[in-house]
Parts: sequence; structure tokens; C-alpha cells
Amino acid sequence: MRITDLPELNAADLAEHDVVAVDHDTGNGIETRRMTVADLLVMTIGGSAEDNAARHNMVYRGKALGASVTSEQWAAIKAGTFKDLYLGDYWSIGGVDYLIAAFNYWLSCGNTACTTNHLLVVPRDSMYTAGMNSSNITTGGYVGSEMYKTGLAQAKTTINNAFGSAHILNHRQYLVNAVTNGAPDGTDWYDSTVELMNENMVYGGRQFSPMPSGATHPWDTCRNYTMDKSQLPLFHFAPWLICNRSWYWLRDVASAAGFAHVDRDGLASGYCASTAGGVRPVVGIC
Repeated sequence: MRITDLPELNAADLAEHDVVAVDHDTGNGIETRRMTVADLLVMTIGGSAEDNAARHNMVYRGKALGASVTSEQWAAIKAGTFKDLYLGDYWSIGGVDYLIAAFNYWLSCGNTACTTNHLLVVPRDSMYTAGMNSSNITTGGYVGSEMYKTGLAQAKTTINNAFGSAHILNHRQYLVNAVTNGAPDGTDWYDSTVELMNENMVYGGRQFSPMPSGATHPWDTCRNYTMDKSQLPLFHFAPWLICNRSWYWLRDVASAAGFAHVDRDGLASGYCASTAGGVRPVVGIC
């Protein structure tokens, strides 16, 4: 039987693990072979059908993965195949949906290179609310903020309990530690586990944070340098997940008095540092 002899199937009927029939010319005649929908998708848009970070960074699925990471899933992450894990898939642990947002996002980056296969997760909603500082200042940048010093402690504890501290990726991150006249002018490398996202990770570019002045050297006027320079694939393929109808903080300095945030209606904006806003961090698991 040839494919043209088979009954029609609506695309809406196909699931990730369904198998489709493909006619293949072996050189000695036509054979009908099977292929998973996922492999067919990858080969249709170009690339390899093998499991790897590149392939999994371009497929959104949004599947519920259960209440814990299985041993098979940990093995797939460690090996860098990420088999049967896709963007938007999520684990529901302790009342928090952890969405897969990227695969090997930080690999090879850092003043000490990250060499560990990993995936990034972000909670679907804010985990709680807190201010960036107790007053409306951004003097020490993100690193000098109360959010960085103590405000993420609750999130770190919850995330460690969810995945196990041994599976939390510790990597090097370049963060703002000084601000003058509302513009970042100090940065350095830090060990990093759980952090707020920045504007690039969410939007794919700077929206509200200051940019260097063209009048002088940008290294001296506005040190907005970041390792997190590209949009998370999750938000590229599923932009509706950026806005969760409850505003949350980003780590970028927006002015002398406030930091950037994603507004409840989806606007890219900034707000006074002392206001209690959502804490929606990003973390690598490995």
C-alpha cells in the first residue's frame, strides 16, 4: 500500500508521539516507512532529526510532565539529548508550574565557561511579591539591591526543594553592581543560580533600560553588558507566556529610582524600586 492509498488524517489529530507513514526511495524501489511527528517537523523545517539542544529549542509543545523530574529525564538533560523534553513542557511541583524555557542557553558562556548540559525553567506565574529595595533607589544596581541580597532567598529554597540542590546549575553571570544618574556604570562576574530575568531574555532586546550615550565611549557611560543577550526560545515561540496578568520584576536598572518590569497588561515598563512586584526568576537545571 502506498501513502496515497491511506485514509486522510487531519493535522489536529496528530500528537507528539504519533507515527506517520513516509514513502522512501531506497534506490531499489519505494518502501513505506514510519516517522514520528516530532522528527517529521524537524526535517520539514530543516535540520537534524537527532535529539539535541538546537532541535529542542525550536519546538514548542506545552506538555504536563508530572510532579517530579524522572530519572530518564535527568539522564537526557545530562547527556544533552533532551529526549522527549520541549519548550513549554512543565513540571507541577509544590503548586508551581516550571516551564521549560531554553536548552543549553548558557553553554560555553562565562569568564569560566559553562560546560554542563542544562535547560532553563521559569515559573508560569510569579512565586511571590517583593520590592527591589526598601526605598526608591538603584544605586548599587541589581547586585546592590535587597532583591539580590535577600529577596530571592524564598525562591531559591522553593526551587532547591523542587529539583534538588545538586541539580541546580551554578554558572558565572555578568551583573550590574553600580549606577550613576540612573545608568549602570559598574559590572562584574558572579556565581549565579537563581536570578531575575532581564529584558533581553523576555523581549529579545532592550525596551526600558538606559542605553549608552553616543557622545562618549559606551564602556564608560552605560555598562549594560550582559551574557543574557538573546530572547528565551519559549518566549519567541509562545509570546503569550510573557504576560501572565500580574506584573513582575526584571533585573535591569531603568532609572535612578526604579527597575524594569513586565506590566500586568504586557507593557515593557519600569517601576519604583520599593513597590512590591512579582518575583518570576529563571534557573538552570542539570
